[in-house]
Amino acid sequence: MTDLEEQLSRVLSGAAHHAPQASPGLAATVKTRHRRRRTRAAAAYAVAAVVLVVGGAGVAVNALGTSAAPQPAVGPTREPEPPADRIPPPVEQVWPQAVHKIPAKLPDGRAYYPQLLLDEHTLLVMTGVQDGDRQFLWSYDLRDGRPTRIAEIPPTKGSAIFADGVTAGGGDIVWWASYKEAGGPRVARIWTVPATGGRPRPVTDVPLGNVMKQGHINGLTVVGSDVVFAYEKGGVHRVPLSGGTPRPVKGAERHHVLQWPWVGVHRGQAVFRDLLNVETGERRDAVVKAGEQVRCGVERCAGVAVEYRTVKVERRRDASGKEIRCGDRRCPETARTQTITRRFVRDRDGSAERELPRDFQIGDDAGLERFFKVTLNGPGGEPVLTLWDADTGRSADLGLRRDPIPDGGLDRLMAYPIKNEMYVLDLAAIT
Repeated sequence: MTDLEEQLSRVLSGAAHHAPQASPGLAATVKTRHRRRRTRAAAAYAVAAVVLVVGGAGVAVNALGTSAAPQPAVGPTREPEPPADRIPPPVEQVWPQAVHKIPAKLPDGRAYYPQLLLDEHTLLVMTGVQDGDRQFLWSYDLRDGRPTRIAEIPPTKGSAIFADGVTAGGGDIVWWASYKEAGGPRVARIWTVPATGGRPRPVTDVPLGNVMKQGHINGLTVVGSDVVFAYEKGGVHRVPLSGGTPRPVKGAERHHVLQWPWVGVHRGQAVFRDLLNVETGERRDAVVKAGEQVRCGVERCAGVAVEYRTVKVERRRDASGKEIRCGDRRCPETARTQTITRRFVRDRDGSAERELPRDFQIGDDAGLERFFKVTLNGPGGEPVLTLWDADTGRSADLGLRRDPIPDGGLDRLMAYPIKNEMYVLDLAAIT
């Protein structure tokens, strides 16, 4: 596989596998320690959907990786502009204890990309992500604004992507990168370095095979003296931080890491419905009703109820009256439509169901199983991104308008730049 194919694979994987996959409109859950942040695409945030065009017919692929029926081309329409929504107060007013505003560049002028919170006042960041320069990991003190260099990420000949899946635990920082050396197979090389600084060392090489078919690895987690990971197509493994050969986790041969020790599988429209605790053997099955598409965490599930209908498609003709075709064939006479009838978040046992806001960010992750991104309609039709708390019903304006949607992830950190400032939100500080 060429580096171009490798990078294309990662782009498509990031769109269709943005966190383990779900269905057309799912918010995710889970208070996981540290979620991977794809630093190779630090400025290109979550993609809600991908549209593939085959022979002139569009196939809609939703945010959970499933495809709908071919949709006929539709001429331009002009819909009336919806009325402006009521915009909540700024996030720094609603949850001042959770918001840190820091300069968007380091004191030496370098751009940086937040990775995770090492603790309540220390942010782990990376430099050299987009400019192709040398990459470094830094700890950033949110109290005094002082960055401290931890280590340089080792450049390796044959590397196709930047360091990925940065995580931390037990005083160690861990990440991986994909390599293919001459005459050898492509591998995901896992690295580690002490959080206090030092020289990174390789932990192990994970065989990847054909990544276009099998994917890379994800779910990187530090568990005691081991590192845990899963293949994107399923299969959880662990390897000692001191080095060695990865070994499968018993009972999790087809699973993905949700929040260690909880692992689960992707079952169509019900993602992580069934969970397994690989340390105790406990199982948790979530309540899922007919017609629902859900994505579950350890404690909650969020999703939509969908109603499907088959409708007749009107034939389209050009100015001469000739029928417009879909590529080299006639367009389909019918199309399958779907209507969302309910949006909800509830406990795994089916209790405590609440309605989700109409425009919550579908297919996205809900920080700590409670914070959902919701796009409101501002004055003049300007989109306003807000954060909605499922526990209290409170909302806050994130300050973003036509900016990319921040990759908040499943954990406690949400970070995004606005002009010359970086907003760092510690969701764990919100009670």
